[in-house]
Amino acid sequence: MSQPLIDKYGRTIEYVRMAITDRCNLRCYYCMPECGIDFVKRRELLSYEELERLMAIMAGMGVHKVRITGGEPLVRKGSPEFMERLKATEGVESMHLTTNATLTYPHIDRLAEMGLSSVNISLDTLDEARFLAITKREGLDQVLASIDAFLEKGIRVKLNMVVMYGVNDMDIASMLELARNKPIEVRLIEEMPFNGSSHDLKPHWNFRKLEESIAMNFPELQKDEMFPGATAYTFSDDSWKGNVGIIAAFSRTFCGTCNRLRITPTGQLKVCLYDNGVLDLRELLRDGSTDAEIEARIRAVVAAKPKDGFEAEKLAETSGEHRESMATIGG
Repeated sequence: MSQPLIDKYGRTIEYVRMAITDRCNLRCYYCMPECGIDFVKRRELLSYEELERLMAIMAGMGVHKVRITGGEPLVRKGSPEFMERLKATEGVESMHLTTNATLTYPHIDRLAEMGLSSVNISLDTLDEARFLAITKREGLDQVLASIDAFLEKGIRVKLNMVVMYGVNDMDIASMLELARNKPIEVRLIEEMPFNGSSHDLKPHWNFRKLEESIAMNFPELQKDEMFPGATAYTFSDDSWKGNVGIIAAFSRTFCGTCNRLRITPTGQLKVCLYDNGVLDLRELLRDGSTDAEIEARIRAVVAAKPKDGFEAEKLAETSGEHRESMATIGG
C-alpha cells in the first residue's frame, strides 16, 4: 500500500461511496423534482470494470470501506455480482449498501454470503398511504420483509428517515419505536436541498428540534459519544435492542471529521456532498491515464478538500450550476 490519503486538515480518507446508477424505481420528491430527471445514457455511466479499477487504486491508498449507492443500486443489472467482485478487491475490508429495499429481498442470501457488513434503508414512514404519497409507488411490504430478512442474516440495519414538515413528521415516534424491540438504528435526517431544483431550503425539522422531540417522547434515551467520521448523533438505553440517531445533513455539524469521498454514476469525484464534482474520473479512465496518474490526481483534489460543507457550497455556487438531484450523487 502507498501513503495514506490525507487532506490538508489532517483527515485520513478511508471510505468511498460509489453511486452505480442514477435510476430509481421510486420517485421521492425530496430526491428529484416532480418532473423527474434526465437519466444518463448507459455509455456515460462508469462501467463495472472502471469502478473496479478505481476501487483497486483507492484501496492502495488506504480506502478500505466502500458503500454502493444509487439511485437505487439494484435496478442496475448485475449489481450483486459486481459487489462480490468489489468486496474481493485487495484492501477492501467492508462492503455496505444503501437501498430503498423494495428490490432487495431476492438477493439477501447472496448479499449475506459475500459478507455485506451493513445496509442503510431509506424509509420515511410506516404508513402505507404516506409511503405511496412520498414515493409515488407501492412497496412498503417488500421493505419491511427485507428488514426482517437482513436482521435474520445478522446484517446490521440502519433506517434513514428524511423528516419533512407536514408530510411525515407525525411518524417520528412510530419510526423510532422500531428500535425498541429490534437491533436496528433509526436515523432522523434533516431535509437537504438536493431534489434537482435551485430553491433555497431551511428545514423546519433541524437537528435541534429533532433532539428535542427525542427527549420529549423517549426521555430514557441518552446521547452517546460521537466518534470521528460518524455522521449521526446517536441515543441509546440498555432497555432498547437498537438505538436512534440524528444526521444533521443540512446543518453539517459532522464535517470536521469527514473521512469519505463520493463517486457519481458518471464518474465525478466529489470530496463533499455539497460540491459540484472536483475531478472527472471517467475522462481519466478513458483517455489512457495510468493508475499512477489517476492516483496523483485524486491525491491533489483530496489535498484541497474544503474544511466543511459550507465552504464547499460557497465554492460550488461560483460555478452558477443549480443543485443536483440526490439520485445523481448517491447521498
